[in-house]
Amino acid sequence: MVEAVGPVITFDQFDAVDIRVGKIVGVEAFPQARKPAWKLTIDFGPEIGTKRSSAQLVARYSEQDLLGRLVVAVVNFPPRQIGPFMSEVLTLGVPDSEGAVILLHPERDVPLGGRMF
Repeated sequence: MVEAVGPVITFDQFDAVDIRVGKIVGVEAFPQARKPAWKLTIDFGPEIGTKRSSAQLVARYSEQDLLGRLVVAVVNFPPRQIGPFMSEVLTLGVPDSEGAVILLHPERDVPLGGRMF
């Protein structure tokens, strides 16, 4: 049997995390960030609307790479102040072999705002 890497949670705890699909519709430089980052504007469709996120993606993604890209993000965390910027959602990614963030995304087009389950 494989042991859990982190704390064991219940399905109800997992289900409480609201992870949705959005499309990046705006990208701005964020020179005030401690680590290189972009300010993203993400459209989650009519139910949620647009939200903003700070994301440390500069090492692997240009502005052109990001615009129009589908991403997944946690939309029900409280907003978090990052320097002068209020980040409203947590855009999800995983580190590559060098520690740079690689975005998680659906492999096909799906409706904006679709909830992960």
